[in-house]
Amino acid sequence: MKQFLMTLAAALFISSAALAQDKKENRKEEMIKHRTERMAKDYNLSDKQKQQLLDLNTKYGDMMRPMHRHGHHGMKGQRPEPPKDVKGERPEPPKGDKGDRKEMREKMEKQMKAYEEELQKIMTPEQYKSYKSDMEKRRKEGPRGPRGQNGPKE
Repeated sequence: MKQFLMTLAAALFISSAALAQDKKENRKEEMIKHRTERMAKDYNLSDKQKQQLLDLNTKYGDMMRPMHRHGHHGMKGQRPEPPKDVKGERPEPPKGDKGDRKEMREKMEKQMKAYEEELQKIMTPEQYKSYKSDMEKRRKEGPRGPRGQNGPKE
């Protein structure tokens, strides 16, 4: 009986891990499809362009972030608190090597450049110009939108 329960517990653990992985993959696929649909609508893409964009977004899916403004935190503008250790104290954030961060940033920049080069081949010059204009606005506004709209008054 004890062996049966241990086997059952192991099977439940393995199946729950597999389900969690499936959910993660499904969320990623949904995010890619949502991003593609939104871009197709925003830039008036044809069905052929939309399919090419879906293929491109799938190819670069790992570098994509959610497109909503408030991140994936709980309430608007609030960041999740880091976990507390056994003593109830917050651990120091990892220092990391600045070289690692620089390499990561360079890698992301190369991927973004490659993505945009392929995107430019898919879109018409007018569509791509509109896309670049929108991206520039988002970069200036930052991840939380324009300053002063939702934040505390100074």
